[in-house]
Order: sequence, then C-alpha cells, then structure tokens
Amino acid sequence: MIRPPARPAPAGTVYFSLLGPLTAVRDGRPLPLGPRKQRLVLATLLARPNTPVPVDVLTDAVWPDDPPRTARKNLQVYVSAARALLGSDSRDGRDRVVHGCGGYRLTIGEGELDTLRFRSLARAGRAAGERGELRTAARLLREALDLWEGPPLNDLRDSTGVAEEAERLEARCLTVYEDWAETEIELGRAAVAVDGLRDLVERHPLRERLRVAWMNSLHQSGRQAEALAVYDDYRQLLARELGLEPSPAMAALYRAMLGRGRTARPAAAGRQAAHGTALPAAHGTALPAAPRDFTGRREELRELLALLGSPDERVVVVSGPVGSGKSALALRAAHLLGDGFPDGRFHVQVRREDGSARTPAEVLGELGRLCGVRAPGGSGVPAESAVTAESAVAAESAVAADSAVPADATVPVGPERGPAAAAVSQGAADAWQRWLSLHRALIVLDDVPDEAFVRGLLPRSGPSSVVLTARGQLAGLAPVHRIALGALADGEALELLAKLIGPGRLRTDPAAALRIVRACGALPLAVGVGGMRLAVLRHLPLAEYADRLGDPSAALDELVAGDISVRLRMASGWQDLSADDRRALGRLAGPAQEGGFTLDGAMEALGCGERAAIRTVESLIDAGAVTSPAGEVTAHAALYEVPRLLCLYAREREEGGFSPG
Repeated sequence: MIRPPARPAPAGTVYFSLLGPLTAVRDGRPLPLGPRKQRLVLATLLARPNTPVPVDVLTDAVWPDDPPRTARKNLQVYVSAARALLGSDSRDGRDRVVHGCGGYRLTIGEGELDTLRFRSLARAGRAAGERGELRTAARLLREALDLWEGPPLNDLRDSTGVAEEAERLEARCLTVYEDWAETEIELGRAAVAVDGLRDLVERHPLRERLRVAWMNSLHQSGRQAEALAVYDDYRQLLARELGLEPSPAMAALYRAMLGRGRTARPAAAGRQAAHGTALPAAHGTALPAAPRDFTGRREELRELLALLGSPDERVVVVSGPVGSGKSALALRAAHLLGDGFPDGRFHVQVRREDGSARTPAEVLGELGRLCGVRAPGGSGVPAESAVTAESAVAAESAVAADSAVPADATVPVGPERGPAAAAVSQGAADAWQRWLSLHRALIVLDDVPDEAFVRGLLPRSGPSSVVLTARGQLAGLAPVHRIALGALADGEALELLAKLIGPGRLRTDPAAALRIVRACGALPLAVGVGGMRLAVLRHLPLAEYADRLGDPSAALDELVAGDISVRLRMASGWQDLSADDRRALGRLAGPAQEGGFTLDGAMEALGCGERAAIRTVESLIDAGAVTSPAGEVTAHAALYEVPRLLCLYAREREEGGFSPG
C-alpha cells in the first residue's frame, strides 16, 4: 500500500524546488545558489535524488561541448559547495553528497525536495483512485500539481544535460495532470479542468491523452461543438505533421459524442471489471544489473534519454550488428531514468540462450506477470496468448467501438505463422493495451527478431515507452525513432579494454592495444571478450595477442572467454539472415575485408547487374550486416562496410562449403 505523503521538514531545513526555476529556501528566505556552473551541478544531483550520478553526466551538464582538463577538479569544488549548502544528514551526521563507484550521490528527504513530495502525492492519489476513492484521489493529485510552478528548471535549460532532466520532470507533471483531470471528470466536476487542459494542449499539441481529457471536459460542461472541434483539429494536425490518424479509442469517443447529448462520463477503463482489469501500477524494476563496463556512446545515450523523457516518443529502436552493445545502451538508459517511469521499468529477453526466438505468447505472458496485468475474469495474461499486429488492432478497435465481440474470443494469427501457431486471446490483447494506456512504464524488449514479432506488443496510446533492440533495422515499424550503433571510436574501445586489463598494463604497449581493438572491429562484445581473456592470461604480451588477432584464420578462435564465444554470437546473427543474404554476404566478405566495397565491387563479387546488386546490398543494410555512409550519397559513390569479425565468419562459412538452404 502507498504510504501517505510526508509533511514538510521542520524549521531550519533547506527546501529545494525544481518544478519551476531552481530555488532553495530556508525558513521562508531564499538562499543564494552560487554561479551558474555550480547551479548546474546542484540541479543535476537534485534531479536524480538518492541515486548515484556518474561524473560523466555531471561533466556533460556543465561542459556539453569541450570539457577543460580541470573539469574533474572543478566538479569537486562545485560538489563541496553543495555539501556546505545542504549540511550533514540529521539522522547520522554524514555528508549529504558522497562519492562512490557509481558517481556522486545526494541524500535528501521528501520534505526537502519538491519533486520527491510531488511523486509521493501522485502515487498516493493514484492508489486512492484504484481503490475507488475518487475525491481523495483528486485532492492528492491536485496537491501534487500545486507544486508545479512552470517549466521545470527553466532557468538552466540552455544546458543540454539539464534540459533532458527537465523534460523528464515535465513529462511526469503532465501525466499527473492527466490523472487529475480524468478523476475530476469522473466526479462530474469537468469544468474545473477545462482551462488548464486547453493551455497544456497548446503547449503539447500531439499529446493525445491531454486532448481526450479536454474533449471530455468540454463535453461534460455542455460545450459539445467545441469538444468535437478538438478532435477535428487533432485529426488534421496528425495527418499534416505525421500522416497518421487518431487512435481507435479517441475516434470511438468522437463517434459517441456525435450520437449522444450531455451524459455522465463512463468510468475509466482501468476500473471497469466488466472489460478486464489493469492492476495498479507495479512501481517496480525488473532490470538486469546495469552493465559495469559500459563505455562511450555518449551521444547515443544522451539521445536515448532525451527521447524516453519526451512525452511524444513511445517507441525507440536501437539497432546494430552483433556485439555492438545495443543491450548495454538500452539497460544503461533504463537504469539512469529512475523515477521517470513511476509505474515500473521492465526488461524481457526475446531470444532464448541458443539464439532462437521465443514465441510472442511467451513474451506477452512474461510481460503480464511482470506488470501485473489481468485478463478478463481476473487471471493473469495467459502465457499461451500471442499478440500480432492484426489481432491487437482488432482488439483495440473492438474496445473503442464497444464491440459485441466476446472477451474470450480468439483471432487467428495468420497463415505466415503456420497452422500450429496459437490463436490470440482477444481479452489478453485488450488487457495489455489497456494497461499500457493507463500507466507510465518503460519496457525493454531485447534482441527482437523482426517487426511482426512486436507490433502487437507496442503501445497505441498512453504514456508508456518501449525500447526495442535488434540486429536489423525493423524498417517495417512506424512511427518510431531509430538509433543505429556501429563500432566504437578507437579511444572508447581503448577505454573499455583498459577497464578490463587495467590502465597500467595498457600503457606498457599502447600501439599493441590499439591493434587489438582494431582487430576486434572496435565492437564492444569482441573488445570485452578479448579483455577478459587478457585479464586471465596475465603473462601474455599485448603485442603477441595483437598478432594472433591479426591472423584472419585465428582471430575468432582467440575471442573466447569461458562460456562466451564471439563465433557463437556471430553464428546466431548469421542464422537470422535469409538464405540469399547469407550467400551474398559470403561473396562480399572478400572485398569487404580489403577496406570496404563499392557498388561496382558488389556487382563483380555477386556476378549480377546494378539493380540486383543495389537490392542485395540494401537488404543486407536492412538486416544489420552491412553499414552504409551516415550522410546522403549516391549508390555508386558509397563505400559499404561489413564488420571485420562478421567478414571472417562469413568467409569461414563460404570456404567451408556452407550451403544456406
């Protein structure tokens, strides 16, 4: 059960506010917070209270472009100033800001920071709503919103790092405002929410849940024409900006408003037992441990955190070749987001240990168990219920239009899945989509095989977000944001190697260390395996190991550490390719190993014409086996590349007479 919010701290305590400009008050008097860089450090620590903040994150917040050589020393000065301002912990006399292996951690209580009190009030309000205590829920949610004084940290948003934290805070405030507005509408007090909803829709025009609440509040206030105009404006905006239509649920609400006068708004979907129940939010974390040797990827991590903190991005695809660190990036972001997803952060591995894909039914079953989703009748989402694109769309449409389809009806998966595939439970699909629409959770679906596998699992409405990691581009999914990973930069790969073998050993022969990471294709998996092997073989000179890796016939044999084998990982990626792509990659591996290949080189290696070569190369790009230039360039001018270790594996298969059938 959610505990009641704590009262503000006693007199003499410093109270910090982030939900507006950064301020600090003691006994009603504002406190000076020092120069701008010092305030940036304080804001970043306060934005992640009671959680280690990596030094890199603080550095990026203060010096986003070019940190000085004295950055770490300067940070220590700013942190010392924060310690002086905060004082010691009254409970044990320890410093409030301490440094550990994960970075700087600021310890602060709910009565000392507005975002913590906001979170506590919001959780208590949601819990009251789940119990049916709507008046209490509305009061607590309103108390939380009274702490929101404007765009969070609006005086420091010129720092990219602080702006990302501020956007996450604002997204959380918007979700609570939507909760409050929907509760007031259910209580028949829609008029109190109309003006605020209008202002927020103007600032966040693509946030559908706000639009729906505004429509409902206008309708329940007797302003039907204005309510219908809200939908028409939104439909035109989506079509113009994104080429999309409003969700089936919103379209159904519009049709219902056209067909009836002013009536009481029905209870929220999450409280309707007749249509299945979405349980109270799990408020939990089901993530593997954060990757301890995560290195580099600063720009990609910053982009991913910004996207997941945005109210407008629901699905992000992180793609890249085998061993490029997709899972590590997704998990790093999930751990850093902390309270950005108050209803939980969950990770599901889509493949088994042997690299074969699980069934969508198994994945949906695990998601249901992790998130506490109940299908109609009160049981958990059944493991035997698979979700496909067709069934999920059908399910959502049925709910939106108040269809007469029975809750336990099943929908065929489709001929492409084969006659033995399990049918889809309409009720399970409904329950999962309803849970996503009512909760702000982060779902990481790791190592997705193809688009069809996940279409029915992705949110169609609501504030939840999903990160998909995949070897291929998943080009058939839209609209999604994409982050493509390639090899690490030399410096980042050397940093990773140093973490594993020790910086002192790396400094003994930096030239050999550079040869090692380049022979590994600068892929995090291969550099990591090589580093683990060297950490055990302390006697082995770096130059000798670099020579071994430089031998094409021996490199994959050397990249084994215990039960971790780069060759086995390459084999799993190889099996994902179609027979034609495998055959083509085997033939392109030769020219690719010589420093990349052009379209003319592909035509020669494949023995085909220009159009066929373009289609083949682009198919391999789509599958994540070939990389193309980042900028726009004609097909004839482009230089295409295949990761070195994948080249070696493809040559092995080609020379071994492998017949991909």
